[in-house]
Amino acid sequence: MSLSSFEDSKALFVRRWGEMGGYWGINRTMAEIHALLFVSTKPICTDDVMELLQVSRGNASMNLRSLVDWGLIDRIHLRGDRKEYFVCRTDVWQMFETILKQRRRREVEPIIETIAHCREMVTGSDPIATGDDSGETATYKKRLDEMQDFLHAVGTVADLLVKVGPKRIGDISKMMMKLAG
Repeated sequence: MSLSSFEDSKALFVRRWGEMGGYWGINRTMAEIHALLFVSTKPICTDDVMELLQVSRGNASMNLRSLVDWGLIDRIHLRGDRKEYFVCRTDVWQMFETILKQRRRREVEPIIETIAHCREMVTGSDPIATGDDSGETATYKKRLDEMQDFLHAVGTVADLLVKVGPKRIGDISKMMMKLAG
């Protein structure tokens, strides 16, 4: 493989990972920086990120800081160099766990809390006293319960995946395929 093919391959991966991040609700630049660091065999500084991805210093810095905060990359210093460098944690299973935990903490848990609060707000409400003789309150409660049950079930599956770990994920996949028919 020529050097050009190798570099083109890496650039394609970075671009597609950035696009995919956008579909998942992750900032595109953050996803591209993560991919760039994932495919890099050497530490990369902010200046390199700016040059390779054609982004501003502020954008690069903000997203590098977010990736460090998420626990997906590490900040390191090279002896004799004053710049900060970054390296990606490349264990795919560790990345999956980290992203799962962060997404759950930032996105899923707040909506579960909101659903519980919304449910409490209407629990015990008297349909006659509120003028709801159409059953709208009961339907609303039922839908909230169904959403809460679904989110808890998905959380249980995610916990199971983390618990079985990378060595058993293939077994779980086969079992789920078997259940699906």
